Amino acid sequence: MNRARAWYALTLAGYFGTLVLLVAWYGWLAPPQLFAPAAVITVLVLPLFAPLRGLLHARPYTVAWSLFLAVLYFAHGIVEAWTSPTARPWALLEITLTACWMVAGTLYIRSRKRDPGRG
Repeated sequence: MNRARAWYALTLAGYFGTLVLLVAWYGWLAPPQLFAPAAVITVLVLPLFAPLRGLLHARPYTVAWSLFLAVLYFAHGIVEAWTSPTARPWALLEITLTACWMVAGTLYIRSRKRDPGRG
């Protein structure tokens, strides 16, 4: 497996990991007390479906702009880790997954620019 494919696989792992984590976190692991879990999940997960098609087709442009979403979820994880001790493990996992998504996505784009015929 070449480097671009490896970075692409890690990008998808971070992306899908974030998606699954948010559904599990707010659906079962630590449902919100003030709002309906379904509403929170919808608000948090719906934006993740915007880049899905482009990510699945390994389009560098889509991977690039999806990283802006990753930054928002990274910030969400930091805020949750800072403000909620009970949600801290899930928030730290979100931080890890989004960091994987961001770093791997950036390296995927860079590796594609170096060798556009592969990946």
